Amino acid sequence: MAIVLAREGQLIYINVTTERNLMAPRGRPRSFDRDLALERAMEVFWIKGYDGAQLSDLTAAIGITPPSFYAAFGTKEMAFREAVDLYVATVGSVPMRALEDAATVRNGIRSMLARSIDVALSTKPGGCLLILGVVNCLPDNRAARKHLFRARRKTVKLIATRLERGLREGELPVDTDVAQLAAFYHGILQAISFQARDGATRAELQALIEPALAVLK
Repeated sequence: MAIVLAREGQLIYINVTTERNLMAPRGRPRSFDRDLALERAMEVFWIKGYDGAQLSDLTAAIGITPPSFYAAFGTKEMAFREAVDLYVATVGSVPMRALEDAATVRNGIRSMLARSIDVALSTKPGGCLLILGVVNCLPDNRAARKHLFRARRKTVKLIATRLERGLREGELPVDTDVAQLAAFYHGILQAISFQARDGATRAELQALIEPALAVLK
């Protein structure tokens, strides 16, 4: 399973294609590709969440047996943490790059939200791994929740950094509360993810962008 990022105009589509048989062979294949296996594990966690992803789901997607899975990744929690880090570095980096690369802070926020919609709608049942990867507060998933929390805090920091740049460059009023504004836009990202999971259409999600931009004075 590979993640393909294709640019068409200003839209970025993330398509997941199956390129190999996902049936689990006996034992660990001699040509075992750990990077590809991690991509497949990431897709399972993205779709099913940490709690919903069973060992059988992961081994079937990767194409290895449970002993080989443990040999490759250690535990389900360790695999999840690696999958989250991969998501942040690949899929999750698209909206953040759009935020950073825009010429103005307004265009950066608009592009970040638009790219987040692309990501949220790129899989079924939809949403963002960082937001929906763990939604239940259970003792068994405490470490996984903490890892996601730290990843989300990094997202807030990236938004705040871009807003601070806009403040320095005179795009925002001098009395702008950057921390509050960064938290607000992170909340919009969460809303996009949850609404995508609930079946919202692209048009419905895009309708959130302009009201969110109205907060910028």
